[in-house]
Amino acid sequence: MIKCVILDDELLAISYLKLLCEQIDNVEVVKAFNDPKIFLSEINSIDCNVCILDIEMPGMTGLQVAELISDSKKIIFTTAYKEYAAEAFDLNVVDYVRKPIKKERLIQAFEKAKELVAAPQKKDFIEWNTNIGKTIIFTEQIAYIKTSEIDSRDKDIVLNDGTNIVLKNLNFKNLLEMLPAKGFAQVNKKEIIALSAIKVFSTNEIITTMQTEDDNFLKLQIGDTYKNSLMEMFGK
Repeated sequence: MIKCVILDDELLAISYLKLLCEQIDNVEVVKAFNDPKIFLSEINSIDCNVCILDIEMPGMTGLQVAELISDSKKIIFTTAYKEYAAEAFDLNVVDYVRKPIKKERLIQAFEKAKELVAAPQKKDFIEWNTNIGKTIIFTEQIAYIKTSEIDSRDKDIVLNDGTNIVLKNLNFKNLLEMLPAKGFAQVNKKEIIALSAIKVFSTNEIITTMQTEDDNFLKLQIGDTYKNSLMEMFGK
């Protein structure tokens, strides 16, 4: 059962969202707010597992609100603007739904939320044999992963500070199961990127925040097999 709370500064938008939610099985709107400050003062005492947040609000944006509650609640963003997509997913939210909201699209978002609510929380670290012995690597520190050019059974990890570590004898399938599903995406057969390391996203290419030796930004080509899943992650 999804118990959700709505935050939107427009009363008509709240009424419309409530109406849609009432038509979806196993979804209950516990409470709705049109003021972010009141929402934040009460949210910790409300029995809910999902928050639907509008991004554009006067005084305090949905992104700012999400930064304060994302550790305890699953978040679905709503907005009329597409330029917030990458920034929203840096917060590891469930989904990003464009306005005007359609019932079918909202159902998709709730299905994702149900899976996350029901699933046990993954560890925030990987423990594996590496080139420096058995090592614990915190997933929030990982920026980029690629198949080793020396041995395809191994995977090269680049951390946010540029440190390189080699995971020994580990395939992508098992590696992805260890990583937070909303924090990482496989781009092609040989590369995985942390969503927090994405600078620009297009249909065929990702430009990362990682600099190469010639001071350009690392570019990754998106494989045809992975395009649809990447688009879904960004609510396209």
